[in-house]
Amino acid sequence: MKNILLTGCAGFIGSNFVPYFLEKYPEYNLINLDLLTYAGNLENLKEVDGNPRYKFIKGDICNRELVEFIFNEYDIQGVVHFAAESHVDNSIKNPGVFVQTNVNGTFTLIDVAYKYWMDAPFKYKKRFLETATASMKLSSDGGSHCKEQSYSEEQDTSSHCEEHSDAAILIPRFHHISTDEVYGTLGENGLFTELTPYAPNSPYSASKAGSDMIVRAYHETYGMNTVITNCSNNYGPKQHDEKLIPTIIRNALVGNPIPIYGDGKNIRDWLYVLDHCKGIDLVYHTGKTGEVYNIGGRNERTNLQIVDRICAILDEKVPLDCRTSFAVTNKSHSKKQSDLSRRCEEQSDTSRHCEEQSDTAISISSYKELITFVPDRAGHDRRYAIDATKLENELLWRADENFESGIVKTIEWYLNKYKKQL
Repeated sequence: MKNILLTGCAGFIGSNFVPYFLEKYPEYNLINLDLLTYAGNLENLKEVDGNPRYKFIKGDICNRELVEFIFNEYDIQGVVHFAAESHVDNSIKNPGVFVQTNVNGTFTLIDVAYKYWMDAPFKYKKRFLETATASMKLSSDGGSHCKEQSYSEEQDTSSHCEEHSDAAILIPRFHHISTDEVYGTLGENGLFTELTPYAPNSPYSASKAGSDMIVRAYHETYGMNTVITNCSNNYGPKQHDEKLIPTIIRNALVGNPIPIYGDGKNIRDWLYVLDHCKGIDLVYHTGKTGEVYNIGGRNERTNLQIVDRICAILDEKVPLDCRTSFAVTNKSHSKKQSDLSRRCEEQSDTSRHCEEQSDTAISISSYKELITFVPDRAGHDRRYAIDATKLENELLWRADENFESGIVKTIEWYLNKYKKQL
């Protein structure tokens, strides 16, 4: 059995990854380190409660003493690092928290891993090399993945079978999960590739760019076996209520205004969360050491397109003629949009926009009538879009869900979650 440390897996992406990874790899024990900030919820992991191969530890990735204890107590032989502060609005209000968690936390994790796994730069500890050698000799592959190569204690382990990705994971690997936001913003054309220069525009994306550079440095300077994945916007079950898609669904169901920043024409590339998990799995196990892989869904949509589609699906699944009237204005139907906008402007966090109902109820014919434009946020990037060609061609990854199939699954999950509000 191999013990893998996962971080931040009480959050959205990690809590989808844990059950998937546990089921697929019975030879792994998973240790989940999570501080359980506002974005972490153990309810997201109730499906793995009682699994003997899963252990949860509440704690901070910045706590070096705790991280060292976990490595020594559980003999950690791999890390998949999800933990991060990720809400852009919050990073604008309190950037220091993002630097502390995303930059210092990543440094703490990878530095502890380096000292636990390696004796010196480019020199993995003998016991990890012996394990790798034994595993490769037992391989059923007909020799195409350095099956017969032996690893000496003095050898430069940074180049072990670099051309053979299956060999790289046999020594401990550090997989860092990052974001497409590190690349900045795009114009009307073009896509982010792994060679796109970093140009972060918010404290959040700057902190993630910093963490990416730390991981890169530990590969280049110390020869650590690292990989980085940069993903586009995820959606799906278990996402925190503050994010765009859950906010649209929740506000629609209770008749609150649906806040959309600016003109609603900001574009994102949407990736279904389980497709992301499968991409992480593939890169962790077969990606080339030291490489970066972009994971994107090839589903570009404006925020307006997203809200329109969700409202159309809700009109079908939860028809308004089956609902009571919503209280969405203070005085009259003619004042609806101006009043919604005013109330939305009173709050800056889209997850909390317009939670209070007003006094006069009216009937609406579609959830789309709840859409309300609010002032744009600072540093709001116009367009993100990922080119996942490298991952698709080199590792043969493909997304299973397109946006139409994924958004229906997502809405159905949230309808079940919010059913008490119907």
